[in-house]
Amino acid sequence: MKNSALRRIPSVEKVAQALGETGLPRPVVLDVVRRELAALRTQKSVPEFDVVLARVRAAVRDVGDSRLRPVINGTGILIHTNFGRAPLAPEAIERILQIGANYNNLEYDLSGGERGGRAAYLERCLALLCGAEAAAVVNNNAAALILILRHFCEAGVATEKRRPRAGRAETAVKMNEVIISRGELVQIGGGFRIPDILESSGARLREVGTTNQTTLGDYARAIGRSTALILKVHRSNFFMGGFVDSPSTEEIAALASKKHIAFAEDLGSGAAINTEEVAGPEHEPTPAETIRRGVDLVCFSGDKLLGGPQAGVIAGKPRLVAAIKRDPFFRALRCSKLILAGLEATVETYLRGGGKIRGAGIPVLEMLRTPREELHSRAAKMASDLAGLRIEVTMGHGRAQIGGGTMPTAAIDSVTVDLTSGAIDVQEIAARLRRHAIPVIGYISRGKFKLDLRTIFPRQDAEVVSAIRAAVAEPERP
Repeated sequence: MKNSALRRIPSVEKVAQALGETGLPRPVVLDVVRRELAALRTQKSVPEFDVVLARVRAAVRDVGDSRLRPVINGTGILIHTNFGRAPLAPEAIERILQIGANYNNLEYDLSGGERGGRAAYLERCLALLCGAEAAAVVNNNAAALILILRHFCEAGVATEKRRPRAGRAETAVKMNEVIISRGELVQIGGGFRIPDILESSGARLREVGTTNQTTLGDYARAIGRSTALILKVHRSNFFMGGFVDSPSTEEIAALASKKHIAFAEDLGSGAAINTEEVAGPEHEPTPAETIRRGVDLVCFSGDKLLGGPQAGVIAGKPRLVAAIKRDPFFRALRCSKLILAGLEATVETYLRGGGKIRGAGIPVLEMLRTPREELHSRAAKMASDLAGLRIEVTMGHGRAQIGGGTMPTAAIDSVTVDLTSGAIDVQEIAARLRRHAIPVIGYISRGKFKLDLRTIFPRQDAEVVSAIRAAVAEPERP
């Protein structure tokens, strides 16, 4: 670009002043402006100032939209990974506020007046909830699985000596093989695959069986002097039907015990209740029942069906949990005081249940338990409140999903608020609702924009009505 054209690029300050108040810190705005103006230097010509300003304003808006902010989830997916998974219970939010706003006894012994252990109370509560003798918590379930694998495959706790051949010195054999069924080599969210996690921990994968058929004999034949662990991964994010079979947890546990091999299971979703009570016939194994079946260690997520903040829980035999906590890598994966506070309050909600419904007060479980009649009543009121607009508002039938890689076949009857208009395209309706002060997110099906009320809190109904009114009134963009 010639110097004469470069001189037409406006100054950073001129553009910043023309933007006015953006709601973002000034250094952030200036950074966006500089980047956008620098990009003009690579073009053949410089557009008019109004065009430049519009481009910068759009870039600033995109940056602002990337800030963490509340959204209204009308997708019908309860544990939505893109929306932060499980919303927290009021008790968890209150505990986080209390701990975050003050100094606290994170690693201080109030009885002895000296340095104390971290998360001891939470670990005791988690062990009770899981029916285990001990528990530990880290920042997510992938981290929990990696720590389990590191302990058995890398920490040197599982080595033995081969019998030396004639004339040869004795050599050590590293026990780093992890036996897993081919039908359980799943991919979890974000493109992470179980085989990749296994190998990153230093484990050597030993696949047994086939995709759809694995027998107890397959496990037995795979056990050798290099075997460190038998790992079972619950297929929580997909369903296999037809000619499918695999041994039960009890059978694998009995084999592992007989061969003196450790047995761990990754449960993924971490249900702490009987899921048949809230989500139809599909059963999600709980940590407590899995441990009763003979598993040495289980791990699961804290922010899925448990309904807490992001965390990974390890529960099982005390000596194994204690050894995992001694791993130097454990410190790098431990949770912050805010996560510990939120998870502590969540677990207490379960333990305080008494004669009440187990998990009462956990938002995800409350959403699952909401009667369809209640959703229908809310939808009817919203449709009535929106009458007279240049948009058609009707009630529809929805099939809510658990989401978050949990219970893939579970679909819960729900009610939707459906929007159609001859004047506004449904894609434009969706875009306008995303631009609302509190973005409202739904989905499009059969030419209608739909909002599933099972994932919208009743306290948000008025805001949804306000957002729809604003979307309809919004002028068309040039």
